[in-house]
Amino acid sequence: MSENAADRPTPPHAPLADPLADPAVAAGHLAEAVVAAGAVAVAMFRDGVKSWSKHNDSPVTEADLAVDLMLRERLSLIGPDYGWLSEETVDEPSRLTRRRVWIVDPIDGTRAYMAGGADWCVEAALVEDGRPIAGALFAPVTEELFIAVRGGGATRNGRAIEASQAPNLAGARVDGPVPFLNHIDRAGTAHRVQRIRSLALRIARVATGELDAAFASPNGNDWDLAAADLLVHEAGGRLTTLDGLPLAYNAPIPRHGALVSSGALLHPSLMDAVR
Repeated sequence: MSENAADRPTPPHAPLADPLADPAVAAGHLAEAVVAAGAVAVAMFRDGVKSWSKHNDSPVTEADLAVDLMLRERLSLIGPDYGWLSEETVDEPSRLTRRRVWIVDPIDGTRAYMAGGADWCVEAALVEDGRPIAGALFAPVTEELFIAVRGGGATRNGRAIEASQAPNLAGARVDGPVPFLNHIDRAGTAHRVQRIRSLALRIARVATGELDAAFASPNGNDWDLAAADLLVHEAGGRLTTLDGLPLAYNAPIPRHGALVSSGALLHPSLMDAVR
């Protein structure tokens, strides 16, 4: 006699698969989120956005907070069990217990945004075990959407990008804090370009090859760097400490020392010049 189906033991439910297991899927969600966030920031600027100074004298605007909230609500829907780290959110120690963390800068280059400049952006990344695996950066004024996937390359508006192949400092286009540029001047005939106020966008210009090299002063934060870091690496460039080490994200203090970014060929001589 066959067993009645109703009498059979019910097998345990298999755990649900993570819909963002594929970094490319996560990157697609990040791209949609930063574009939507950029539209919010632009609309708020047109309406006249209020600003004030934070405890460290850096500016913040109503748009920073609105975009931060929007990104958190949107990304938490698709990755609710992930940690969260953002410039405009009170840090939550629980992020340190998570393998995966959303790292977000609602507006990178707030001073540029407040001044009506083009060199600001919205950026967001998904970090796994301390390194970014998916990232997106959107510059609304110039309508540039950068996307990077670990092992999958980097694009701008759908087209693959590649870091500079410049082998030395002669004629190299460089951007960053003046002390670094002064070191470069003594080492070769590099060309200083107009300062890009958003650190993330500065590194993205290395990823596209528009800059051969870019520098960052000490105290850059995870949210300034995570998405741009993946962009430049997937474009064949490098972003490291002055000791040549890659950055580790989601540490208890999510802050970094002085940094250098460039095409891979230029990187060793560039580091020698600024040490």
